[in-house]
Amino acid sequence: MMDPRNDRIDYVEIATRDVAASKQFFANLVDWEFVDYGEDYASFHDGHIDGGFGLGEPGAGTLPVLFMEDLVSSRTRVLELGGVITKDIFSFPGGHRFEFTDPGGAGFGIWSDKHDPG
Repeated sequence: MMDPRNDRIDYVEIATRDVAASKQFFANLVDWEFVDYGEDYASFHDGHIDGGFGLGEPGAGTLPVLFMEDLVSSRTRVLELGGVITKDIFSFPGGHRFEFTDPGGAGFGIWSDKHDPG
């Protein structure tokens, strides 16, 4: 049975100059729940989608992250379709992912909790 998250945007990362300030602002504005991963990253859940604030330059934009069970096949398919890998497969608490740009230059990530690079 395929994971219901498969092939959907499952996570959104947002660059911020001050993770603590962004957390406080949104906790007060919309009552999001946060989990800290050091001082430079905090994940959030808004009741519908998960995301995170990461330390970085806000002009870098937002990174939509899709969930796909088979990370290696997804990476291969991205390349076959003309995508460019900008950050190869890496691990993080809860899984593995990679980042890429589509042929138009838009940035995305794909993650999986099923992948084990061995």
